[in-house]
Amino acid sequence: MSIDTPARIEPDFHGPEKQQLAAWLDYHRATLLIKCAGLTFQQLATASVPPSTLTLLGLLRHMTFVEEYWFQRVFAGDDVISIYESRDDPDADLNDLQSAPLEDVERHFLDVGDASREIVRTSDLDALARSSGPSTTIDLRWVCVHLIEEYARHNGHADLLRECIDGATGD
Repeated sequence: MSIDTPARIEPDFHGPEKQQLAAWLDYHRATLLIKCAGLTFQQLATASVPPSTLTLLGLLRHMTFVEEYWFQRVFAGDDVISIYESRDDPDADLNDLQSAPLEDVERHFLDVGDASREIVRTSDLDALARSSGPSTTIDLRWVCVHLIEEYARHNGHADLLRECIDGATGD
């Protein structure tokens, strides 16, 4: 089993802010999947840039956790506990790679993306997060921009990891 290559749509150069933010999130989600596409579980779980232990599979799990945390737990205030959380290892999303089969990791990533899309679609960008607390007010716009930044940084890592695994390069 390997991850399929998704369609990736370039965001428009103009348009409403919410549409732009949603398009960039989708673009980055697709980019990460493209970096993982066609590789075996073993390749995805390979730390290909020593001494770093970072893997493509770990990045896929991490971004699932990050989206779930910021959109569902912090913004929406849902009582969500990620399947990748562990009391024993705060970085279990990156480290415990054997805890779920690849098809489950991919499905969970896609499902969390769908949930995030729905939150963005049905919420105002100025809406405040339910769990951000009185001393730190966070709105949906901040969550979207933060996730775009997080994806962009980790997609850069994914570029290097993938190139070291099989020589594949590109956007």
